[in-house]
Amino acid sequence: MTYAPTSRDIYDADSHIMELPDFLKKYADPALRDEIPEVSYAASIVTDEEVAVIMGQGGRHSPEHVAAQVALGDRLISASKEIQALGAFDRADRTVAMDLLGFRKQLVFATHSVAMPFSASSKLEHRLRYGAARAHNRHMADFCAADPRLIGVAVVPLDDPALAMAELDFALETGLGAVWVPHRPCGDRSPGHVELDPFWARLAESGVPFVLHVGGAPLQLAKAWMNNGRPPTKDWLGGGENLRTKDIALLHEGPEAFLTMLVLDGVLERHPNLRGASVELGAGWVPELLRRLDWVVKHWSRNDANLQGLSRRPSEQITQQLAFTPFVFEEIGLFIDQSNPDLYLFSSDYPHIEGGRDPIGRFEASLGERSKAVRRKFYTDNFLRIFPQAKVGG
Repeated sequence: MTYAPTSRDIYDADSHIMELPDFLKKYADPALRDEIPEVSYAASIVTDEEVAVIMGQGGRHSPEHVAAQVALGDRLISASKEIQALGAFDRADRTVAMDLLGFRKQLVFATHSVAMPFSASSKLEHRLRYGAARAHNRHMADFCAADPRLIGVAVVPLDDPALAMAELDFALETGLGAVWVPHRPCGDRSPGHVELDPFWARLAESGVPFVLHVGGAPLQLAKAWMNNGRPPTKDWLGGGENLRTKDIALLHEGPEAFLTMLVLDGVLERHPNLRGASVELGAGWVPELLRRLDWVVKHWSRNDANLQGLSRRPSEQITQQLAFTPFVFEEIGLFIDQSNPDLYLFSSDYPHIEGGRDPIGRFEASLGERSKAVRRKFYTDNFLRIFPQAKVGG
């Protein structure tokens, strides 16, 4: 048996590689290799000892460990987590994991290796920023090449429009199926800046979507927001480096601002074939985003010439061109009722623990008595609309 029922085509909009320390160095240009840092697990529940054991085994899990993971069968997703998960970093093991999970296709994101390419520091040299992106994209393409069910996600910083275009072309040439961009200002530009318009045009022409994802901007709020004169709070994993209460409460602000710029700067209007998804950034904010942007355009277009050329309401643009993954603990049924069923995507977050031990079961409980048609959109149709190339090969 597989975890996903064979009676339903389920497409997974979020999964991850757990990169080993040499993930970037191994695929970096030789001239940059010494300046590209090793991937760090310092802000993770994965321990240095776990990583050291794996590296001491030649960058592999032991045969005994792999056998124990395979023996989990359809319980793999509930027990196989983080760097100890089946297929966390070995592409052959990932194919076995996909056989057990039963998803038709699965997006594959990095976990820790985006720290350099997506750094918000203006002091980071572009040759290193884009050199790290190139190393990532080479490695991701190699990881996903052997299994057509895996859709590799490229990373492309937008800080330099010309270098972004060059990296986009490389990602498309290597067959990566989505392009992850950071949800922050693009250097000193809006993502809707005219200098970035060729980037969005190229994506629209290619049929490959862009994606936003947690980790594409700083996870934590500015320190001043946390300074309330009381002892510091712990994050959800019990430490202090990941999402804390205030961070998760405002996590939507970055992707919401980024997508708002794409609407108000006319990017979605000019490129109706452009598709995009916001992944692992929650979805509870989406119904209100549609309502707010509709009334902003309705009232401010009287004075803002940039808005007067819009032929579709923002809510129409977003529904037709974007989609969003809810967290497993969110009430997806309620969000659908407040907006529409065309907006949302299933995701497992395998092998991250944030995805839960039974994401299908959790989402099914939230969907409740809603129709088979609504479920089909959530698990299948909306994914194929945003990622049309996933239809190739079934």
